[in-house]
Amino acid sequence: MPTESTPSASAPTEAPKRIPRLGWVIVFVILVGLVAFAYVSLQKMRPVASSLPKLDQAPAFSLTSQEGKTVTDAVLKGKVTVLNFIFTRCMGPCPRMSAQMGHLNQALGPKLDEVQLISVTVDPENDTPEVLAEYGQRFGADPARWKLLTGPTDQIHNVMVKGFLLPLGTDKDGMPAHSTRFVVVDQQGVIRGYEDGESPEVVQKLLMDIGDLLREGKSASR
Repeated sequence: MPTESTPSASAPTEAPKRIPRLGWVIVFVILVGLVAFAYVSLQKMRPVASSLPKLDQAPAFSLTSQEGKTVTDAVLKGKVTVLNFIFTRCMGPCPRMSAQMGHLNQALGPKLDEVQLISVTVDPENDTPEVLAEYGQRFGADPARWKLLTGPTDQIHNVMVKGFLLPLGTDKDGMPAHSTRFVVVDQQGVIRGYEDGESPEVVQKLLMDIGDLLREGKSASR
């Protein structure tokens, strides 16, 4: 009965095919090309402008800083501004809001001169420039970066209520009752957003807003 013959040990073996290896190289090159194309496409699709809406022009004002210097709304042009309203006799949210502004000031660092901070008192009869200067020192307010402003009561009321559309009233003890929101203003003096001072993440949110507006400003200047 014939038996199945086995291949000779000296029989030539089939040469390894190079096509699969070449195929993998081609696939790899294609994948790299697709990834690069997708990255470039996404970069082009990213909006240059900030996602922060343009709400309204910041109001005109002429107030007095903790140094006794006149500060007008012209100071808003050319820098991103974070602004809030406080008063030094406040036993409620004001110390926390000023501490938040102080943390924001520290996070920005001393070299960043494209951002400024402004706190406006809603108790101007008590908060003289001298009182504001002493108050600001408690929170590390350098007048070069962080201005504390006072002025006529009616002007401050108009700036806050009619200009920045924030509530301002009086509590049962006759003390100012005011909004705890921070206002973000861009380099053209346009109001771009509000952040809630009651939020524990307010400093992080403000830093994100500032970053968006700084990038927007650099893109616009190209």
